[in-house]
Amino acid sequence: MVKLRIISPHFTNESSEIAADLKNYIKGLQKDNLEVSYTTLVTGPSSIECELDRALATPGIVQEVTRAENEGIDAAIISCFGDPGLAAAREASNIPVFGPGQTSMHVASLLGHKFSIVTVVESVRPMIENLARQYAVIDRLASIRVINIPVLSLLTDTSVLHNALAVEAAAAVIEDRADVIVLGCTGFLGSAEAVTAQLKAQGIHVPVIDPAPVTIAIAQAICNLGLKHSERVYKFNASKPTKGYDSLVETLRNSRSKQSIT
Repeated sequence: MVKLRIISPHFTNESSEIAADLKNYIKGLQKDNLEVSYTTLVTGPSSIECELDRALATPGIVQEVTRAENEGIDAAIISCFGDPGLAAAREASNIPVFGPGQTSMHVASLLGHKFSIVTVVESVRPMIENLARQYAVIDRLASIRVINIPVLSLLTDTSVLHNALAVEAAAAVIEDRADVIVLGCTGFLGSAEAVTAQLKAQGIHVPVIDPAPVTIAIAQAICNLGLKHSERVYKFNASKPTKGYDSLVETLRNSRSKQSIT
């Protein structure tokens, strides 16, 4: 049994449509060999659309990943294409932590020579470009296209959303010569099928990656293989003093103490 914890890196209300869609999707994954749980942050931004949002979400993400580890979770997924707090969460925990952005970009690189990302708004573009450089896939990135719909408005009209995604995806293939399309927001959950159908209707046959399902599948596979992130890269010195984060750092120290005992 692999136990995954999906962490939404914002304070999305539990009754919001995006959270409900994600939780409904998770219910469909419950199988004999996979158990998925879900949580949101107590403090942080309402959505991730720039670097400041990523920074504001990081302390809460670290706290939730540490809590997941202490509860016996096998791996955590940060449910945002911007991968906020990803490296910090890996340093803070002894379980593998996955970001949909990093995972989707590398999977796209396996499926084609060049990929394009279709995302929400212009403010996300530089953030994703920086991530592509950091993940060493910038040479595989054909383009980043935006649909100009903010995260909190994604589910206002799903037909408008799917049409906008399909228009930009088609342009990415025809004009930017992308071989693979990556949907650059976990709020696009469930849109890949509709986008694929619209592309095929135009005679365009390319893979369309939905970041949440792909990341869940990769996380499960890594756990089944008994692998985790290298401690040579992701290390944290819990003995250093901090100011304003006493509770969080104390939790990390306690977690490290348990690891040294086991």
